[in-house]
Amino acid sequence: MSERAAPPGRLALVQALVNTLDIESGADALDTADGRAPFGLTEDTAASARELRESLRATLLAHAGHPPHRAVPPLGELLARAPLVVTVDPADGSAALAPVDDGPLLSRVAAAVAEAVTAGTWNRLKACEAADCHWAYYDRSPAGRGRWCSMQVCGARAKMRRYRAKGA
Repeated sequence: MSERAAPPGRLALVQALVNTLDIESGADALDTADGRAPFGLTEDTAASARELRESLRATLLAHAGHPPHRAVPPLGELLARAPLVVTVDPADGSAALAPVDDGPLLSRVAAAVAEAVTAGTWNRLKACEAADCHWAYYDRSPAGRGRWCSMQVCGARAKMRRYRAKGA
């Protein structure tokens, strides 16, 4: 849906997971084997991935200054279950958190969040404020005040609603 560029680093994984659900149509990519494949999920692991996805969505809404879309487990509680290891690059000594053995989706997401927090990019990943969208996008605006995943779609709809409300 979004014409925005992909987020930096491993945040693309987080964005892709959140965007597996089209709220407007109700289509959930995690319902199909093809939709689960990019995340290494099976039908048995899809339910926990959905729980993680909606907890991420609530957090991304908070990044944009909006309340959660529904009650979800706190993201910190979910990520605390992720098996991670500290890796150290022998060439430059840089350290990072990484999933154990390329681990499950939860570990990969936790490592992506840790990387983004360290890089200062985590709070720029947001969820669109449109109630029928909540698509994840990376806010590259100078002030960090982007509101919609797409100015051409969600932004235009919001502006048109405000315009119509003034005339009523």
